[in-house]
Amino acid sequence: MVRTFKVLSALLSYPTSDLQKAAGEMRSALRGEAIVSPAVLADLERLIGEIGEGDLFDLEERYVVLFDRTRSLSLHLFEHVHGESRDRGQAMIDLKDLYERNGLAIDATELPDFLPLFLEFLSTRPIAEARDLLDQTAHIAIALHARLVKRESSYAAIFAALTDLAVADPARTTIDDFPDEPEFDPDDLAALDAAWEDTPVTFGPEAASNCKDDLVARIRAAKRPAARPA
Repeated sequence: MVRTFKVLSALLSYPTSDLQKAAGEMRSALRGEAIVSPAVLADLERLIGEIGEGDLFDLEERYVVLFDRTRSLSLHLFEHVHGESRDRGQAMIDLKDLYERNGLAIDATELPDFLPLFLEFLSTRPIAEARDLLDQTAHIAIALHARLVKRESSYAAIFAALTDLAVADPARTTIDDFPDEPEFDPDDLAALDAAWEDTPVTFGPEAASNCKDDLVARIRAAKRPAARPA
């Protein structure tokens, strides 16, 4: 098991008292594997400190505003790739099938493209395979990192780590590639509804080939054949 992916999955999950209690264990896991750069590790430890020592209500509110009420920060991978198109449904089926063929059963209410779930799956795979699959989402990680940096959010550390762990060279995409976006009052429900009705998030002319098609293709290619009875 690659525990670093498991820690990143936990940090991107909705804050709970159990998560706060696990702060020390998460630090130990990251230090023990040491597969992210020292600078990224330091930023992750700061985020762990905020979660471990913060007021739970404030942590919950921050999480909801960022990831539940801001479409451009959605933690659902295919939201950024397919939007609400029919392609998203087939991509979900393929990803769920990939999980199940490799022993990860998910609840009927869980969406397969939820990033914490995807990272949980990666934690169960050999490191080379995990990094190769992660590479197919590199554009998404880079974009979310850029947007969180602009918001001065410590959650940016998670996406810096994901970029750090991806196989591809992230230098091809920088913060300057992503334009400023309008900010919405999280209590202005009308504005939020309008934002969610916009076209799907895209990442430039290379996004379709480097993210959408490759991710789905690699998911299909990574499927394992069903075991035959002896």
